Amino acid sequence: MREIFEEIFENQPIEPTESARRAARPRLRKRFFKKVETGDGGEGGVAIFLDGKPVQTPARREFVAPTHALADAIAAEWDAQVEVIDPFRMPLTRLSNAVIDAVADARDAVAEEIAKYLRSDLLFYRAEAPAGLAAKQSAAWDPVLTWARKKFGARFVLAQGVMHQPQPHEAILAVTAAIPADPWRLAAMSSITTLTGSALLALALADSAVDPDAAWSAAHVDEDWQMSKWGHDELALERRAYREKEFKAAVTMLKLTEAPSS
Repeated sequence: MREIFEEIFENQPIEPTESARRAARPRLRKRFFKKVETGDGGEGGVAIFLDGKPVQTPARREFVAPTHALADAIAAEWDAQVEVIDPFRMPLTRLSNAVIDAVADARDAVAEEIAKYLRSDLLFYRAEAPAGLAAKQSAAWDPVLTWARKKFGARFVLAQGVMHQPQPHEAILAVTAAIPADPWRLAAMSSITTLTGSALLALALADSAVDPDAAWSAAHVDEDWQMSKWGHDELALERRAYREKEFKAAVTMLKLTEAPSS
């Protein structure tokens, strides 16, 4: 069983288009189980079982989710693999593997990578022209900056063009303090930050200060403007659709690991 999980999830291309560039998709393993269940994983966690045998990560660690809701969502991914097991269609499972095998042992490094985005966040850099694009950026990005100012007292400096604009140290520190230590939420936020180019969008999503659809649209204001003027790039749209699935998986992980409100 361990070797099966390694074969399925290790050495997979990043996305379908990357796989195509490597000449062919990897051979997919046929579904080898009949029943998917969740159950006690020890230490308050919830495990996923395939025909009664626990799922493990590629690094042969116990695959245990922190909440029943997240475990159920991951189990649903496994059960949705009808004839073959396609890792590309299991973003929650792949993200969970990353949490257990990598993020849990490198929390400080992952948090620092998120913090780096706060020094040159997507939302800080505005177009000088055309006016229409600048207006769309303001409409999508200013509410998040307003949230950061009200929530953390963080006042960031905007810039036009692509020249680096240093940000106030106090603002960076104030927002960095909100990066979670929990490896599951940390991994989800890291994924969102990388996919959107904005740590502020990731933090706002974690705080339920922005709608996921609005956040995804905000991350693509420039790209959508270009496509509206010059037409669609089918390959770019295919990559974007894949990244959106990864984004939605990370948002789901944030939602399903959220502490109950008191």
